[in-house]
Amino acid sequence: MHQSHRQAAEQHELAAKAHRAAAEHTNKSGEQAGNWHAERADEYADRAWLFAKEAHTKSGQIEVLG
Repeated sequence: MHQSHRQAAEQHELAAKAHRAAAEHTNKSGEQAGNWHAERADEYADRAWLFAKEAHTKSGQIEVLG
C-alpha cells in the first residue's frame, strides 16, 4: 500500500475516534468538551481527505506493466 493511502487511513481512523469522543463528551460533560473533540475530528478528516487526494493522484500515474 502506498504511503499516502496508509496516511489517509490513519487520519480517517483518528477522525472517527475523535467524532466518537465528541459525541460521548457532549452527552456526559457538555458542549465545550464535545466541541473540542469535534474540532479535532474535523482536522483529522481534512488531513485524511488531502492524503486520499494525493493517493488518488499518484495511483493515476502508475503505468500498467505488460
